[in-house]
Amino acid sequence: MPPGLIYAIVFIEGFCSLGAEVIALRRLLPHIGSAIVVTAPTIGFFLLALALGYASGARVAERYQTILGRNFLLAAALSGLGLARITVDTLFAHLQPSAIAYLVFVGGVLCPLAWLLGQTVPILTNLMRHERAGEASGRALYWSTLGSFLGSLTLSLLVMQWLGVAAAVLACTLGLGLGSLLLSERRLPMAGGIALILGLAATANLRQASSSDTAYADYRVATVELAGQQTPRAFWVNNSLASLLDDSEPPNYTRYIAHLRHILVDELAYRDKDILVLGAGGFTLSHREPLNHYTYADIDPAIKVIAEREFLRQTVQGEFIADDARHFVASSERRFDAVVVDVYSSHTSIPGHLVTREFWSDTRRMLRPDGALLINLILDGKLETPYARNLLATIDSVFGRCSVDVLHKGKPLANVELTCFATSRPREGQIYRDEKSQAEVDRALSR
Repeated sequence: MPPGLIYAIVFIEGFCSLGAEVIALRRLLPHIGSAIVVTAPTIGFFLLALALGYASGARVAERYQTILGRNFLLAAALSGLGLARITVDTLFAHLQPSAIAYLVFVGGVLCPLAWLLGQTVPILTNLMRHERAGEASGRALYWSTLGSFLGSLTLSLLVMQWLGVAAAVLACTLGLGLGSLLLSERRLPMAGGIALILGLAATANLRQASSSDTAYADYRVATVELAGQQTPRAFWVNNSLASLLDDSEPPNYTRYIAHLRHILVDELAYRDKDILVLGAGGFTLSHREPLNHYTYADIDPAIKVIAEREFLRQTVQGEFIADDARHFVASSERRFDAVVVDVYSSHTSIPGHLVTREFWSDTRRMLRPDGALLINLILDGKLETPYARNLLATIDSVFGRCSVDVLHKGKPLANVELTCFATSRPREGQIYRDEKSQAEVDRALSR
């Protein structure tokens, strides 16, 4: 086999193997989020399967091209069908709890794909007969790693951003199909198999015309049945209900959006104020609200176009900034009369870097001296879980005591809305006791 062809195949292996890992992490996002407890095991399982593939490839002693051609063809099928959105959605819809669906996806799709492609470099180094073993393996690893580098950048920063996740899946499938064709000694039958896999992959990945997927989220707009509302529609982000809107006059919104607007417009009586909203959702907080100026910051630059075209069906009222919430509050010099934090990667998953004390400190810095912070959280209705208690304690450690409104108290998970003020400061409280109580004095000083 010519050296140039060997390096091309190794490059394809690196490009598509790491590309498949990036796509797998993105496919898992709508179902179990992107926390470190999700990404770290996924990467770990992928590397373990890759290591086992290296060991399997080292034991191959004959029929090198035939075995590799088969591996690439099987990997193309796993990529095109296993990484399709409909496959992942089906797994998580029918296998509960979600940990079981996760293990089936990783163990049945991602790990076999990594194991098949991991055999490539050990097998191909057998065909570099005129080079030292170290030189052969070094060059093969160079081209494989270079492919991984370019695959991760190209698919995540270009293909997913401009064409969507489905296009990235098809790009990996096409690359693996090309690799199997280059390795095959019987080109015509192999071309037929590749064409069949590509056709099935295109059908599986492009069939959901009602959905839009980007590098950051899956979006869908669907009509829903709600009593007393006129043709209501829902804006779904990562399989989670983000916003509701109907054609009534005035329109109806989700309860938590209506409550946030009530706090801003009625209770705080804001007029002509600058309000920052971290996490765009469906842009309904400012919908038909002409009294204040709104700025939305969301990590996905495509969400505004999708929301305007499919959900709002009109232009977003307010300024839009495509940026990660943590980066924006840490780097911007702008100040606002109110900051609304409504950041979710899925129904109950706030990105881990957006719940820390440092994030809330940066958010406080964005407020004007008399500003207010409004936070929408999804917690257990009784606020008894360790996550609920610790998150509220973290916020209190920066802002002092914040007011807490629990909506939907009878449900296992509820919208919990906090209102904090820039004028507040965290202070140690004293406990009133029968033997020594300063309650009367404190009440008098508070008037």
